[in-house]
Amino acid sequence: SHFGNKRSHTPNPVATNFGTSSSSLQETYPQILKTPLSAGNPQKSGYKSWTPQIGYSATSSSVSAHAPSVIVAVVEGRGLARGEIGMASVDLKSPQIILSQFADNTTYAKVITKLKILSPLEIIMSNTACVVGNSTKLFTLITENFKNVNFSTIQRKYFNETKGLEYIEQLCITEFSTVLLEVQSKYYCLAAVAALLKYVEFIQNSVYAPKSLKICFQGSEQTAMIDSSSAQNLELLINNQDCRNNHTLFGVLNYTKTPGGSRRLRSNILEPLVDIETINMRLDCVQELLQDEELFFGLQSVISRFLDTEQLLSVLVQIPKQDTVNAAESKITNLIYLKHTLELVDPLKITLKNCNTPLLRAYCGSLEDKRFEIILEKIKTVINDDARYMKGCLNMRTQKCYAVRSHINEFLDIARRTYTEIVDDIAGMVTQLAEKYSLPLRTSFSSARGFFIQMTTDCTVLPTDQLPSEFIKISKVKNSYSFTSADLIKMNERCQESLREIYHMTYMIVCKLLSEIYEHIHCLYKLSDTVSMLDMLLSFAHACTLSDYVRPEFTDTLAIKQGWHPILEKISVEKPVANNTYITEGSNFLIITGPNMSGKSTYLKQIALCQIMAQIGSYVPAEYSSFRIAEQIFTRISTDDDIETNSSTFMKEMKEIAYILHNANDKSLIIIDELGRGTNTEEGIGICYAVCEYLLSLKAFTLFATHFLELCHIDVLYPNVENMHFEVQHVKNASRNKEAILYTYKLSKGLTEEKNYGLKAAEVSSLPQSIVMDAKEITTQIARQILQHQRSTPEMERQRAVYHLATRLVQTARNSQLDPDSLRMYLNNLKKKYEEDLCKAEQVPGKTEE
Repeated sequence: SHFGNKRSHTPNPVATNFGTSSSSLQETYPQILKTPLSAGNPQKSGYKSWTPQIGYSATSSSVSAHAPSVIVAVVEGRGLARGEIGMASVDLKSPQIILSQFADNTTYAKVITKLKILSPLEIIMSNTACVVGNSTKLFTLITENFKNVNFSTIQRKYFNETKGLEYIEQLCITEFSTVLLEVQSKYYCLAAVAALLKYVEFIQNSVYAPKSLKICFQGSEQTAMIDSSSAQNLELLINNQDCRNNHTLFGVLNYTKTPGGSRRLRSNILEPLVDIETINMRLDCVQELLQDEELFFGLQSVISRFLDTEQLLSVLVQIPKQDTVNAAESKITNLIYLKHTLELVDPLKITLKNCNTPLLRAYCGSLEDKRFEIILEKIKTVINDDARYMKGCLNMRTQKCYAVRSHINEFLDIARRTYTEIVDDIAGMVTQLAEKYSLPLRTSFSSARGFFIQMTTDCTVLPTDQLPSEFIKISKVKNSYSFTSADLIKMNERCQESLREIYHMTYMIVCKLLSEIYEHIHCLYKLSDTVSMLDMLLSFAHACTLSDYVRPEFTDTLAIKQGWHPILEKISVEKPVANNTYITEGSNFLIITGPNMSGKSTYLKQIALCQIMAQIGSYVPAEYSSFRIAEQIFTRISTDDDIETNSSTFMKEMKEIAYILHNANDKSLIIIDELGRGTNTEEGIGICYAVCEYLLSLKAFTLFATHFLELCHIDVLYPNVENMHFEVQHVKNASRNKEAILYTYKLSKGLTEEKNYGLKAAEVSSLPQSIVMDAKEITTQIARQILQHQRSTPEMERQRAVYHLATRLVQTARNSQLDPDSLRMYLNNLKKKYEEDLCKAEQVPGKTEE
């Protein structure tokens, strides 16, 4: 079909056009970047030039491991099926297509979160979704949230589920063909994959080889959901102060040696596991790596020699539509990389052979696949044994030239002899020039210039600072000269011509070899998966060796003994102050109070970070830790205005809390740091109270930091509320005759005894003394007027005592691993505590809580 550029808002779109560039939408949606989809048209100014990914090599240095390289197709059902979303994504560095289909609500939270995790290079949607003046809500939300992502529209007819199913049957490797059963009735993700593959073939100018892709379906049930604002608040991947520094959770845990391991760690942090068995298998591996030093260092040594296996696979399974010199060179390079990779399978297998944990044994078993040897043997019949990956462009060029064994193709042997003679002639010519002019000349090489002459000298050798007129294209950096000559340029051209011949003939041999090994290449998917997972587990073990982390347990309780903030530990000179945390179903709502800067925000973030670390299979920063699996992690932390979406601080708070209330369930972990501060006090307290009461109806674990001390009295009505506070000490400053606040950063039970700490903070600032005195007086008067008394009756106290006893007994029945004597002692203590609480209840008829 004809690929053309058209305006998506023309009344009668041309039916044969495939691509519609989003540049056509620029008048209405100026934030969308333009993508050149026109074929044959001269590229217009302002277009971003597209670099075909086919030329990428698999070296770790060639492309950043986290540079965007994912293309996503998104389609939504229409009419009654609105809200049913189909997504298909392909990473141009990895030959794997991920399909998903799910029902979303009107906030489209799941779609936005999934897209943020993928961090796409380009998003593709149907042209009917973005008709000017009648665009869908999903299209509007995606364009608002992804302002710096290329956006392209494709005619709706290419979102064809029948074609999608055909693509999967044709391209999916047999080992993953069960995906057909999962997706055959999921029409929206099938429609998305049809459009995606058609588009990728177009922009890459290449097709995927039959039976060469790993295609898998991912539901949204297997991982915990962390929305994008929570990921930002918790600084999971990007530091909020400086996006270039690595003071993030990813920075704390990232000691990976391969780009694949780094990508896997990133995706795991954003989507932690929810299956306890899988998490414990990972923890077993980390434990074995920590206990067996020889295994740890041996594995690290082998893994660090692997290149980007996923990207290597991606290039190998694509068949260019046109044979160009670049395509030929890329294929030859990647075949050498493939040989280098396969030669590491045996060392990896030997390192893993004595492992005890099931997961490491399973990975070792996957390396026993005979296909690794079959491919390597086939490669060695054609490729020289000593052809290998080397650093440096000239070294790699030599490796590519002499990759194929001699006597396979006589013309190739002749071309290589010619090339060798030209290179020798160049070296000889430079030597003659050095003797002729008595200058210390040497031959150098760069991929851009080819061979050129270099000279490092001082003014004694070149007193006039003038080089002989024979030398041209002179550049000087400090005392180093680079230049060439007319003869050398001609010889470079001859050299390039000879290289083109060599590459062309080598390419023919390589293509024939690749066609023979395609049927066995699927084992590399297992290898890629094994290497990236081992790399991530090694990274977890490495992080543990640098700090006193502990293995987490999984129960129905969140209990952390002396836990600390992992990122803060990396930044600060001294170890951060450690604190305890205890949240159960019986007391699942913690209200935390304390003065400004006492450590509330840090503590809240610490809990969420530890939860994520535990659920990805890492050890956590604590003396002991137990977690309940969180299916969702929500945070409401920042208090900034958002100019882009025209939201005040208060409006932003309300949007974030609405998102939490719509999506939270009994298995959520909810972190709220301040709420209702952007409006007047009465309304703020009212909103906080209402939100708290709603969250108290769930069994979610909630930590709520507030400065509204009135909120603390909610524990009178709800026995599952616990009040905690951060302690501060008052120290006399003798020199200034003033009282100073000393922050202890220690968490204690009960609500804070500090009153008017905002005034104290104002006092130590440069606010005039008269204003501070006035403020104190006014505060006292207001407090006297609005102070509310809430009486706690003996009946309420009795109910509270019964409630606490019941929850402790249920918890003991579920989780206790005590022997009979210890259990008897524990139950006796519970009984005594219950009796004491009942006695206290009888003594509170006239007690008033303020």
